[in-house]
Amino acid sequence: MSAAFTINVPLAQIHGQVDRMEAAFTQAARPAAQAGAQVLYDAVVANVRRIRRVTGNLDRSIYQVFSRVRSTGGKAVYQISWNPRKAPHGHLVEFGHIQRYKMVKYRDGSIRPMVRPEKRGKRPPGRRASQAQKDAYYVLLPAMKQVAAQPFVRPAAGKIPQALAAAEKEFIRRVNGGGDPA
Repeated sequence: MSAAFTINVPLAQIHGQVDRMEAAFTQAARPAAQAGAQVLYDAVVANVRRIRRVTGNLDRSIYQVFSRVRSTGGKAVYQISWNPRKAPHGHLVEFGHIQRYKMVKYRDGSIRPMVRPEKRGKRPPGRRASQAQKDAYYVLLPAMKQVAAQPFVRPAAGKIPQALAAAEKEFIRRVNGGGDPA
């Protein structure tokens, strides 16, 4: 014995509900991504503040920004880094370097290689100058010195699980009608 029955499914209502869910997911993407980015940003800032402060330029150069170019409808991308114009030495701190010249701190707070007395007032060698030209212009250390890395961006990757949790929490809150935080 077999039984037959018919189910009428209101597909128009289901499509409408799916469309509303898609819109809610798209709207929740950017605030969720920002919540995760904030965790990583805070970690980078905390790492920079643990480094011995000389001028404070590195601390002031840390930023997070929404990337309009890399983001699409349901994908939101934030970038966290340092501004190399404000702190051109950031890569030297993050990755370490070899110091070849004596350094001097000037009245304006900048720290630069010490110029040989006979070269003061003369044009410094350009970025593409040979090593010999640079050595003739700046005061050499008796022996090159390895300056250890003091990473501040890379260790923030250890906070990725917390960043993902913050993003997920904010996404769920937004999708469930949480709206903008008060």
